[in-house]
Parts: sequence; C-alpha cells; structure tokens
Amino acid sequence: MAKKSAIEKNKKRERLVAKFAARRASLKAIISDDSLPQEERFAARLKLAELPRNSAPIRVRNRCELTGRPRGVYRKLKMSRIGLRDMASIGQIPGMVKSSW
Repeated sequence: MAKKSAIEKNKKRERLVAKFAARRASLKAIISDDSLPQEERFAARLKLAELPRNSAPIRVRNRCELTGRPRGVYRKLKMSRIGLRDMASIGQIPGMVKSSW
C-alpha cells in the first residue's frame, strides 16, 4: 500500500488539471498560432508559466485504484499487475485464470 500522502497529492494534481484545463488549452492555442504578433504570443507564454505546475497533465501519475502503487499499472484497468493477479487468483475478474502448466 502506498503512502496516503502520495495518493492524496496525486488526487490534488488531478483536481488542478481539471480546473485549469480550459485556461491552459486557450493559452497553448494562442502560443501556437503563427498569425498572431510575437509580443502577444510571448505574453501568453508568461501567463502559462504563472499557472501552477501541478496543473500540467504530465505531472499526474497513474496509480492503482486498489493499492495506490505507482508502477506496473495497466491503463485500461487502472490496476497494478500485482492487484490484477490477486483479483484473478480469487476469481473476481471474469474470464481471467492464473496460468499453470
């Protein structure tokens, strides 16, 4: 089980990403628009830099929904490989069986 503080910090980042997504997207559109003057695009870059760092989507870590484990997480299932194997062994995932030969 991961530390509660790490899990909560990641949840806070997810909330910040959702909160600033529209503002960040509009600033990025201004920055990438070549038809606008250079000064306006530079001002948009400064405004983008003023936004909180944790509002960037790249800073959100994929974590297991069960344990909070940060590594070995399947994106589709939002579950780590260890949690997936445990649930499959118990029989809680339909159609998945532990291999044996």
